[in-house]
Formats: sequence, structure tokens, C-alpha cells
Amino acid sequence: MAGQIIAIGGGGFGRNPKEPIIEDYIVKTASSKKPKVTFFPTASAENKDYIVNFYNAFSRLDCTFNHISLFQNTPNLDLIIDESDIIYIGGGNTKSMLSVFREWKLDQLLIKSYNDGKLLCGVSAGAICWFEKGITDSWEGDLRMLDCLNILPGVCCPHYDGEVKRKPSVKKFIKNNQASSILCIEDGAAIHYEGKNIKKAISFYPNKNVYDVSMADGSLIENSINKIDISK
Repeated sequence: MAGQIIAIGGGGFGRNPKEPIIEDYIVKTASSKKPKVTFFPTASAENKDYIVNFYNAFSRLDCTFNHISLFQNTPNLDLIIDESDIIYIGGGNTKSMLSVFREWKLDQLLIKSYNDGKLLCGVSAGAICWFEKGITDSWEGDLRMLDCLNILPGVCCPHYDGEVKRKPSVKKFIKNNQASSILCIEDGAAIHYEGKNIKKAISFYPNKNVYDVSMADGSLIENSINKIDISK
């Protein structure tokens, strides 16, 4: 049985650790009654404040939790992944993160964990990494399209309403035939997949959306994905 993926466009415990709304949804989605959450803060270069926010948020929920370092003494990753119910990938530099994952063969372990039915999730870099390609600011300057783990089909763009370069870049990529459509997730929204299929979009900040974005006659067409609102 294939796993589930929850990709978050922006926000969550990194900004609001005392209000773990989407995190509560994630914990309650897991098949285990008291799931074990494993956090990889690799993309942020294991930023200490970010890690503290993770513990502050998940300590409020009915789960067990820990974080894994790939820059200090790294534990047995096969065992860590095998014992985890939920794997959460943090935000930051996607290209650097994926390079480190591949060096540790964590990319293969994540794909295997998905095929084993685990729940994978993450924000920003941790959202786009699951797709065939993602739109990233890993390089200074313009946004680029990056090959990712290819668990989910298509191209994903986070921070769709949160960063001024996002919409123009999405339009450019589609206009240049680099993608026929792009899944765009606003800050405060997430998309939930079961297997390869979209189950629902989630708004955990008021009035936030996920769009399937394409172009017609030179204009962007934003088709919103059916969502539930858990922001209240």
C-alpha cells in the first residue's frame, strides 16, 4: 500500500510553534494512535531555532518526536526510518538538502518508506521534494526548476502568495513550455495525497488555497483544489 504525502506551502511551526494546526492534522492522519514523528532540518542547515520550534510545536500533540542530524554524528538511518510513522522534512535550500540526502542514500529510504505506507510531509523544500520537479530559490537570483524525488508527478511551487517572484516565475515556466501546469501552494495551505492521487487541499490559515495553474491566451488560469478549512 502506497503512503500518504502532505505538502505545506509555507507557515506552520517554523512561524507559529504555539499554534500547531497543520501539525495536529498531520499527527491525526497517521495510522498509529501515538505516532512517532522524525524531523529532518537539513535544508535549513539544522538551524537551532527551527529545531526548538519543532519541539515546541509537537510537544503539544499526542505523539513522540525527535530530529535527525546529517551534519553531526548521524544515527542508523535505515532503523530511524523503519521506526518512524511520520517523516517531516523542513524548509530551506532544496538543492543542498537533496544532495545531502543522496549522499546518505536517504532519498532511497524515503521512497521505500512511501512504498511501505508511511506518512511523508514537509514545508517549502520539504513540500516540493516529493514531486518530479519543484520551483526553488536555492540559487541566488531568479527562481529555478529543480529535479526532485519524483514520488509524485508534476511540478510544485510553494509560497505562491508569500513571495513576489513566485507568480511571475510560474507564468514564465509554463509560457516557456517547461511545464504544462504547476501545482501552487499558498502560505498557510497544504495538499494531501493518498498514493498518487490528491485527497484534498487544506487551509490552516484563513482563505488560503492550492491551485492547479495553467495558461490560456497568455493569461494564468488558477483552478483551486477542493479544500477543507481547519484554520478556525
